[in-house]
Amino acid sequence: MFSIVSLLLFTHTQVSGWEIFADTEFKWKYAEEFGTEVQAPIFSPEVIALEGSEVTLTGYYLPLELEGERIIISKLPYASCFFCGGGVGQESVAEVVLSPIHRQFRMDELLTVKGRLKLNDDSYEHLVFILEEATILQP
Repeated sequence: MFSIVSLLLFTHTQVSGWEIFADTEFKWKYAEEFGTEVQAPIFSPEVIALEGSEVTLTGYYLPLELEGERIIISKLPYASCFFCGGGVGQESVAEVVLSPIHRQFRMDELLTVKGRLKLNDDSYEHLVFILEEATILQP
């Protein structure tokens, strides 16, 4: 039996919004490189089906330093984001790889970005959701 989300995935090649990321669950697992437990994602079939697809997200710029042409956007403003104890999880932030970054962004600046979705379940140096080859749709 297909869910509404599955039907949308099969009928549209571009997906918008954060809703689909909310289908991701997280479990605690021991990470030897850190000597502690970390939360690892368990992607739903709908999320897995999106990998490699073009995804559009509108979110708030977070001023966290990343290497190269990478920024982070959040579903919620900085004061309510995942990193600040806003009561949401890793499904509410995305790493965005822009090529190139042409300007500075302000904290909580609302951006709409489009890029190819990469799912990350094994590198703790990056976020779980990554938009590669991304462009900013709104200045």
